Amino acid sequence: MNGRRTLLLTGMAEGLGAEIAETFARAGHDVIGLSRTTRTTGHLTRRVEQAGGSYIHLACDITRAADTIAAIKPLAGRIDVLIHNPHLLTIKPFEQTTSDEFEQAWRVACLGAVIAAQAVIPHMAARRQGTIIFTGATAGFRGAANFSAFASAKFAARGLAQSLAREYSPKGVHVAHVVLDGLIDAPQTEQRFGSQASLRMDPRAVAQAYLDLSKQPPSAWTHEMDLRPFSERF
Repeated sequence: MNGRRTLLLTGMAEGLGAEIAETFARAGHDVIGLSRTTRTTGHLTRRVEQAGGSYIHLACDITRAADTIAAIKPLAGRIDVLIHNPHLLTIKPFEQTTSDEFEQAWRVACLGAVIAAQAVIPHMAARRQGTIIFTGATAGFRGAANFSAFASAKFAARGLAQSLAREYSPKGVHVAHVVLDGLIDAPQTEQRFGSQASLRMDPRAVAQAYLDLSKQPPSAWTHEMDLRPFSERF
């Protein structure tokens, strides 16, 4: 990949994922995107290439360990930054939430993070350099009514990030957890919640915050960062 730094972004999709990919490409990274679908691969490839990087797409389900490890393994040694971005937003009354729905939310947010991190973190630790960022949410701090599956998954991912930071910071790996306290202005959000762009988080600004985290010197690492739009109450 031409000696550039490399980003592995799980949960690649339009919206925040695409903005992260483009932002990192402009800053000197090649991008490996992982998601179940290849529907937007051509568009994502063009965006990354126009920003100066190259793009590889890995089509697999992050919750299937064997498939994900097999896809990442040939590239794992060159990955400098891992961003685990997927989630499954299940909003249902607790009594109507099935055990399968509950488990799948955890598998996407937490187990997927475990699988991806285990694939790359030995290489990062061996060279004493690398960054892992987990995308979190307000639900990881405060479980609201009807969010039992989503909140439980996000609590688990936050705990995982804390544990990995304490284990691998001494080995040179920066592990960070970013709390997104608000809705991202993205096509998926508009489809589900309607159009209110002025009250939502600009994905370009969020992507820049991720890039800034990845560039922090070891003498001043941030572990947890919370981002929210000006209109969000907290």
